Amino acid sequence: MVKNNNYSAKDIEILEGLEPVRKRPGMYIGGTDETAFHHLATEIIDNSMDEVTAGYAKNIYVKLNKDKSLTVTDDGRGIPLDKHPKKNKTALEIVMTTLHSGGKFKEGTYSTSAGLHGVGLSVVNALSEKLKIEVFKNSTIFEQNYSKGKPLNKLTKKGKSKIKNGTQVTFIPDKEVFGKELNFVPNRLYNLCKSKAYLVKGITIHWECDRSLINRKDDTPNSAKLFFPDGIVEYLDSETKNFTKINDKTCHHKNNFDDDKGKFEFAIQWHNEISEFKISFCNSVLTTNGGTHEQGFKSGVAKSIRKIAKFKNNKLVASASADEILSNASYIVSVFINNPEFEGQTKSRLSSAYIQKYCDASIAKSVENWFNQHPKASNSILTFIEGKIRERNLLDQNLDVGRQSATRKIRLPGKLADCTSSKVEGTELFIVEGDSAGGSAKQARDRNFQAILPLRGKILNVKNSNTAKILANTEISNLLQALGCQRREKYIDKDLRYEKVIIMTDADVDGDHIASLLLTFFFCEMPNLIKNGHLYLAVPPLYKLTISNQIYYVRNDIEKDKLLKNLKKGSKIEISRFKGLGEMMALQLKETTMDINTRSLIRVTVPTSDYKKTNKLISNIMGKNADLRLKFIEENAPKVKNIDL
Repeated sequence: MVKNNNYSAKDIEILEGLEPVRKRPGMYIGGTDETAFHHLATEIIDNSMDEVTAGYAKNIYVKLNKDKSLTVTDDGRGIPLDKHPKKNKTALEIVMTTLHSGGKFKEGTYSTSAGLHGVGLSVVNALSEKLKIEVFKNSTIFEQNYSKGKPLNKLTKKGKSKIKNGTQVTFIPDKEVFGKELNFVPNRLYNLCKSKAYLVKGITIHWECDRSLINRKDDTPNSAKLFFPDGIVEYLDSETKNFTKINDKTCHHKNNFDDDKGKFEFAIQWHNEISEFKISFCNSVLTTNGGTHEQGFKSGVAKSIRKIAKFKNNKLVASASADEILSNASYIVSVFINNPEFEGQTKSRLSSAYIQKYCDASIAKSVENWFNQHPKASNSILTFIEGKIRERNLLDQNLDVGRQSATRKIRLPGKLADCTSSKVEGTELFIVEGDSAGGSAKQARDRNFQAILPLRGKILNVKNSNTAKILANTEISNLLQALGCQRREKYIDKDLRYEKVIIMTDADVDGDHIASLLLTFFFCEMPNLIKNGHLYLAVPPLYKLTISNQIYYVRNDIEKDKLLKNLKKGSKIEISRFKGLGEMMALQLKETTMDINTRSLIRVTVPTSDYKKTNKLISNIMGKNADLRLKFIEENAPKVKNIDL
């Protein structure tokens, strides 16, 4: 880089119009990645949502076209087309090409809106390779085309429209800004539309997507009419349908804030499972990082429940924290307020200070009233929260386990054959079934870095059990002690005592069942252990084939049949099936399954994008609902070609 020692006025660059957006897109949409790419769609849809919440529109049409462009249409008022009194341009061209312009600054035009900075439509225009805007006025179409923020033609009349009044925007994000690889993801757009439709009762969002853009494995519909009369209650029910709920009633209320400060609505449900579904909205915008409205909601809920618990002499819940009260709850909170303040253009967090106080007071009163009106549900929720707090206290007392050191001696399971290494790096814990397999594994291991933990029989199915039952289970208690990293929200990755945790079970049906139970345990109780790449499956052989004095180990019937098929005629064959790892000689187990130079391992991963699907699958297969399990078996049984009986 050449230094410029002559720094003068000519070095000062002035960016005009929409140049700042193209020069620094991150300042306006948070970057140029997939999230920022889809934020462009959010901006346009939010403009249509503002027309809905203002009472001027009832329908929004979102269509992902074959050429990968996106079209968003509403039946609102339509952007004004007359000349602006201060500029020699139409109002349409001003909002398309000028930052901080629009109808949301002037009081009375919109009571509440998502677009407050006046940059949404102009930013999308600036970052689009092509953009066509059509405004419908009294069933007449007025059209103008843009490219990279600049108009390509004057506003022209284009005939009649089916919609009397409204706005339609069709655009393709600019590949010069976002690269050639990014495209709109149908499922992501569909879920965005779905969440918007839940938020406002009476709105209908018409979703359409060209079939060629939907992956075969994707269950996104190519067309759908999204209309939800029960609003966020229906939304919450759809997200918690696979959870074991404490009661059938959802705590729900909506009302206006005092002092005419806007309105609020919330829905909350408690269940056995720890939930990540805790979301908040402001003026229909998803605030992914929460903010003052969500803080007020949480403190209001906690305050009301503590008050009710104190009245019922439940001392434990009466002194509980908001996190303890809400850890096993899913909720949606939505507010509509005037002139909200967000952190950044992407609006991921609400920062309006006053709204926290209003949410706290209003929601505390609403929750208290709901609990008083539903005494049976109230008692079950208080009892449930008390039980969860006691379980966590038990966990804190009994499972504070770390690696043994000179200054701290810990209690480890008696059956654990630990490794001698004092470091975590390079160490491995093999979880095996039974003492017989444990004995063979202990002889086959390299004791410098390989530890063995035998488990007795099939471990508890944690998907069917509460925390107290899980912690009381001896095998799970031994496993938790051996790992040392605690579980659920208490999980600490740096306290994990081994770099690799390897599930090593027999290569048969029983072994697969035990492996499934262990995978369920890790997915439900230690998801971050999987996420951080610590969990593996060993791949032991099922058969030993001796062919003309040459020994082969194969993992399944398919490999065995393939090997036999390629044999020369007259070959002498001896086939042995291993009954289990305990039947294998230590040298065989070492060579095939444990030696780092000759073994195969399968790393267990759950992509973030597939987490919900995986959670649903595990709930269906391992949960208490037998009907869901039967349905899965009936749907997938025809796909199974080889059954090991």
